[in-house]
Parts: sequence; structure tokens; C-alpha cells
Amino acid sequence: MSAGKRLIRAIGLAMVFSTVGVDAAQAQDTAALRSMHASLRARLASSPFQRPLVLESSLSSGDLKGEVYAVIDQPFDVVASALRSAGAWCDLLILHLNVKHCGAAGEPPGQTLGLAVGRKFDQPLSEAYVVRFAYRVPLARSDYLRVQMTAASGPLGTSDYRLALEAIPLDAKHAFLHMSYAYSYGTAALVAMEIYLASAGRDKVGFSVTGQGSDGRPVHIHGVRGVVERNTMRYFLAIESYLGSLSALPDEREEKRLRDWFTATERHAEQLHEMDRGEYLAMKRLELQRQHAGTQR
Repeated sequence: MSAGKRLIRAIGLAMVFSTVGVDAAQAQDTAALRSMHASLRARLASSPFQRPLVLESSLSSGDLKGEVYAVIDQPFDVVASALRSAGAWCDLLILHLNVKHCGAAGEPPGQTLGLAVGRKFDQPLSEAYVVRFAYRVPLARSDYLRVQMTAASGPLGTSDYRLALEAIPLDAKHAFLHMSYAYSYGTAALVAMEIYLASAGRDKVGFSVTGQGSDGRPVHIHGVRGVVERNTMRYFLAIESYLGSLSALPDEREEKRLRDWFTATERHAEQLHEMDRGEYLAMKRLELQRQHAGTQR
């Protein structure tokens, strides 16, 4: 065999093995999430949320992470089609109380999301902090979706933001989702958090149960893990509200998302209640008007 033919054959074999390796890695992602669903089956069935949902949080060396695993009443095709769009993520992320504006820019695979975060009331965008996320969809297959958003820095010395979602089909009407939200914090962020937890946030709790009170009621986690659990749940409920709105007429979807998100958070009022319905709707309608107009005021 000539040197030229040997080179062509080697390149061909390399391409075959490369493709096999990619397919195997993608299959491994699907299998890993299916295995996770199987391992959580008992916890999903007996969830304190009265629905198949598990929420976990962790704190390690200045890194906070919250995770939700849930079976949702949506076909996987609907989930995969909707959540691979950067614009869709802007539409759902702004449902969160602290998100004042979201703008998607660029083309795949180099898209970005500019997320303006601020206080729990309407405020000029000049007073909000813009977190710039790199947006990627590493995998979008017929049986698996993964979306990743990362940002190097955030407000008050926070850094390494990671918002990710992966999903698989369970049957024709249900999908299994894993969503995670994480970031790191330094000294400045820790001091600010301690001030908040000693003042406005002193009575706020998360979802994890740490014990039982003298009245027999569960004692929920406080502190920074409580903070990340609340925000993780808010983002997950935003995903659900967005997906649920797709069944409405196009000009009714935005209002449905707002109302459904608020209703969903009020089911967990002990952790998530911040304002009444009218206050929330008025604030978000103004923010959405600004977002649609592309204004920065």
C-alpha cells in the first residue's frame, strides 16, 4: 500500500473512531440522567412538594449550588424545542423578582445573555448589575438536551456563575429535568450576605429540613444554603411557567407566564413570598415593556 493510501486510510479510521467516541459520550449523558432518575424514584414518589420533585443544595469552599430534579407534565419534544433558544431563556428568566432585564446577542455557538439583576422593585437599569452569560447548547438530540450558561463574575465579588439544564423523555407526555444553579463568593459577598441574613433575611428559610421543632413542625435550613435553594426553585418554576404558557395563544403567553409563576411561588409562600400579586404583576409588566422596547431606563 502506498504512503498516500495509508494516510487516507488512517484519516478515515480516525474520523470513524472520533464519531464513535462522540456518540458514546452523548449516549453516556443520556444514560447518566436515566440512571439518576432511577436512583431518585423513591424520593420523587414521596416528595414533600406533593409532586415528583427533589431539591438539593451544597456549600463547599465558597461555592454554592442548588439543584432540582423533577418529572414535568410536558413532552420532551416541547421541552427540547423551546429551551434550546436563547431568547426563550430571556423570556423565562425575567419572571424572577430580581431580574430586571435580559437581552440575547450573537449567533450560535457564540451567543450571550446579558442579565440585569437588581432589587425587588422597579428600578432604572443603571442601578442594576449586568451579568454577562456565555450561552451554549452542547447537546440537542432526540433523547437528550443540555443547555449551559456561564458567567465569570457577578455583583459583590461573586463569580463563576453556572446555570444549566438537562432533560430526557420519560414517555409521550412527560420529561425528566435536572436544573442546577451555582456560583462562588468571596469575602465581600460573604460580608454582604451576612448583613442581609442578620437583617432583612433573618427570618427567611430554604426548603431542606434540618430537624423538627417543639411543635412537631419541620425546621428548614437558614443561611446561604437557604438563599441558593430559594433562587434555584424560582428559576425552576420560571422554566415550568414558560413551558406551560406555550399552550396559550401567542399574545396571551406573556401574561400567563407572569400569573402562573406568581401562583407557583405562592404554593411555597414560607420560602418565596415577597410581595402581593398586584405588586408583582405591575412591576413585571413595566420591566417587560422596557425589555420589548429595548430601552435602558
